Amino acid sequence: MNLEDWYRQDRLPHIYCAGCGNGTILNCTLRAVEELDFKKEETTFVSGIGCSSRASGYTSSDSLHTTHGRALAFATGLKLVKPRQHVIVFTGDGDCSAIGGNHFIHACRRNIDITVICMNNNIYGMTGGQGSPCTPYGAISTTTPYGMQEQPFDLCKLAEAAGANYVARWTSFHVKELTEAIRIGLETPGLSFIEVMAQCPTSFGSKNKMRQVTQMIDMFRENAVLKVKADRDAAKGIQLSPEKFVVGQFVRRKNPPLGVEAAK
Repeated sequence: MNLEDWYRQDRLPHIYCAGCGNGTILNCTLRAVEELDFKKEETTFVSGIGCSSRASGYTSSDSLHTTHGRALAFATGLKLVKPRQHVIVFTGDGDCSAIGGNHFIHACRRNIDITVICMNNNIYGMTGGQGSPCTPYGAISTTTPYGMQEQPFDLCKLAEAAGANYVARWTSFHVKELTEAIRIGLETPGLSFIEVMAQCPTSFGSKNKMRQVTQMIDMFRENAVLKVKADRDAAKGIQLSPEKFVVGQFVRRKNPPLGVEAAK
């Protein structure tokens, strides 16, 4: 199979807004699947609700488009019934960390052998641009018109602390690195969590002085700090500036998946 074979052609063109980063992330995911020579009948994509969760419907293998925040619960059930199936979850920051927050913590704690790709656009894009637990401090959304006054979740730290075997973060700008991270995640037994910072020029950028896609991509490029550099600076007592964020691989370990026959 080649990359195009993994797309469900009768569902195209997609419904994403112009300039949305989710299509890039879907492409990186399917490219990683292709590199590993996965078979359609052995691969299932699961998603909840939101812009990110439309991704599963564009794949040509079996997919489950489930209820809001419950994608990980559906994926857990699927993996327990069919332990040799490759189960890949698409979720967003709201779907994963708010409505599905408890499922996220416990899926990491159980270390279920699935791969979770979180398209973090800092907002509830599909339902009107409301703030999410990942909206940056001070950012404008339809529910935070004077700026977000809550501190955002660090989903990677949460996943690592809860017990996930593989945790990484990249952006939709880092296409090569993201594809590699997803491939490694798919090869790592246990729960793999890959957070992807994705641009949303329609609902987030337009309210935060980044109406153009290139402005958001430039923001990713300029503010992303490689983990090795962040660690080196931290050792010298240099703190990360508030607008910066760390990208790279945070953990890869071999804790046993709970109750699941590892097929990777």
